[in-house]
Amino acid sequence: MPIFHSRDLAHWRQIGNALDRPTQLRLPETMPSSGGVYAPTLRHHDGRFWLITSNVPHRGTLIVTADDPAGPWSEPVHLPAVPGIDPDLAWDDEGNCWCTYAGIAQVRIDPVTGRALEAPRRLWSGTGGQYPEAPHLYRNDDLWYLLIAEGGTEQGHAVSVARGPAPTGPFEPCPSNPILTHRGTDNPIQNTGHGDLVQAHDGSWWLVFLGARLRGGTPGWHVLGRETFLAPVSWVDGWPVVGEVGLEMKGPSLAPAPWPDPPVRDDFSTPTLAPQWISLRSRTPDRVSLAERPGWLTLRPGARSLDDPGVTFVGRRQGHLNARVRARIDAAHGRGGLAVRLDEQHHYAVEITGRTATARARIGPLAQSLGERALRGGPVVLRIEIRASAASPDHPRQEPDVVSLGVEEDDGRFVPLAELDGRYLSTEVAGGFTGRVIGMYVGAGTVEVDWYDYVGDDDALPDF
Repeated sequence: MPIFHSRDLAHWRQIGNALDRPTQLRLPETMPSSGGVYAPTLRHHDGRFWLITSNVPHRGTLIVTADDPAGPWSEPVHLPAVPGIDPDLAWDDEGNCWCTYAGIAQVRIDPVTGRALEAPRRLWSGTGGQYPEAPHLYRNDDLWYLLIAEGGTEQGHAVSVARGPAPTGPFEPCPSNPILTHRGTDNPIQNTGHGDLVQAHDGSWWLVFLGARLRGGTPGWHVLGRETFLAPVSWVDGWPVVGEVGLEMKGPSLAPAPWPDPPVRDDFSTPTLAPQWISLRSRTPDRVSLAERPGWLTLRPGARSLDDPGVTFVGRRQGHLNARVRARIDAAHGRGGLAVRLDEQHHYAVEITGRTATARARIGPLAQSLGERALRGGPVVLRIEIRASAASPDHPRQEPDVVSLGVEEDDGRFVPLAELDGRYLSTEVAGGFTGRVIGMYVGAGTVEVDWYDYVGDDDALPDF
């Protein structure tokens, strides 16, 4: 669960992860893709940071806390009386802690012990849209505001709000609901909803919310998962009014202090992996190590292929519409490679077996080897290039992007082994909620990685 820090709401850097060890969160191999942690809420109260989330399916709601958001974060406190998803925390002036969750229901809790202090109650279920969820409760002046999502998390997604005299209501809906939705519009940001309000140091208000950038022809495909967007908020007649939403924005009137761009290359020279690296369900030292070969990442198998939920995989999220990933891999004593992955049934890879590199694709029940190249032996630079397709109204079935898989020659020349339609690694095809992750895996023996490069851009990739 990544934690990001910003000084201006426009530039962000990851400073750690709130759930970073097995004692906090257990994700067995039976946990389905797009399961696990859902919809966290982060709050600051009484000098501490509080984070509440749920582990889906059927593993309950939990709270972790920290004095410093970079960590360490505490062991979890479990809340057996809070079912479902999308939990929120809010405190009133009397010190009561209110947990509101999808439904929309609420219970007063002791956040230190996780004990419910009363029976849950229903609050307000929105304007009639399906799946009322993602509640957040705030006090502004003398009124309490209940912000929710409704309409489903796809193209009907929306944000609605109600207000009342107390955290328990009664709540009256805003006459302008929904206060945010892009359904039925040509805005490049769609599926907008699941919002959260924040007030900046200069007094300005902002709405952080989820959205997706659909690409290609009809019906459109998004490949990066649900992304985070930001919009300005003003208060009119006691109601929040959401301003213009765009792909570029300026933060509040604070001194701009953008963070430096993260390094293009990770050469695995640090004692531990950077916080951007993620794995599937678990990551143990016997399968993922930086200690065995200095300056290399060593991988050992947990399963034989990317089709298996127990496979050893270490990757980073695709964060741009165009991306180029390169990794120098030594598979002299194993089988593995570089993959772009959505889930067990949807992934593309370039894999080394002996002295052969093979492009492979898995799309639902279909698995195919697409191209091969003989290798000379020794470490090999594998490469995946993803290039977004230009919009064209004349091609209603146009792909969102093209994924090229291949190897590099010693002179850096790229040799593609396959070029594939990117729609099959999209949420609209595979289902679920998460976007692509690009990284290394092992299916047999030992695979070692010297370095990993990531270059991304939403406009176009630079040529070498």
